[in-house]
Formats: sequence, structure tokens, C-alpha cells
Amino acid sequence: MQSNITMVLGASPNPERYSYMATVMLLEKGHAIYPCGIKKGMIQSLQIEQEWPIPGSITTLTLYLGPTAQEAYYNQIIALKPQRIIFNPGTENPTLVQLARAANIETIEACTLVMLTTGQY
Repeated sequence: MQSNITMVLGASPNPERYSYMATVMLLEKGHAIYPCGIKKGMIQSLQIEQEWPIPGSITTLTLYLGPTAQEAYYNQIIALKPQRIIFNPGTENPTLVQLARAANIETIEACTLVMLTTGQY
């Protein structure tokens, strides 16, 4: 895998979903993407993956799963060891923030789409 890969957790093949829009914008801005979700499908030329990437391969994890759905992934997210986790609106989760910070993973409560649009990504 390339370096500086963004994992979109909660990726959806539905063009009306924010995870889809974020994946498209990340691609347009030249970022390497690993879309991961439970629904099979494509986001433009990218296959939505159901398999978890290898630890250390992801730089940024951007969340599009609500807090309850995140619980099943706590151990996998922390073991992945991303440099940062972006909690998009509606995904804020104090428990996962605590786990991430204890593992020296930066946490950001922000909107990936806004960050990309304003050059803060």
C-alpha cells in the first residue's frame, strides 16, 4: 500500500451519503483512499472493501459510523494505528476519543468535506 492513505470507515455506494461525497472529494484532491464499509459497491473507480487493512497502513481514518456502530470496531481501529481519526458530524464518541488518545492517536472533531474545501486536511 501507498503511504498517506485515508480510510473512509462507513463508505457507502450511495452518492447521497456524505461518506461517498468525501471519498470522491478525497480522490479529486489526489489522496489515496481505502473505502471500507458493510455495503458492497463502488465509489467511482474504487471498490468498497469489507476487509480490514493491515495495521500501520492507514494515516488518517475518517469516520462515517455513528457511535453505537463504532463499538464493534474499537479494537480494530486502535490496532490500525492511524496517525489521526476524524470524527465527522454525528460520529462524535468520547469513549473512542479516550481510547485513541491513550494510544497516541490524534483525534479531530471536524467535517472532512469542510477540511478538504478549506485546505485544512
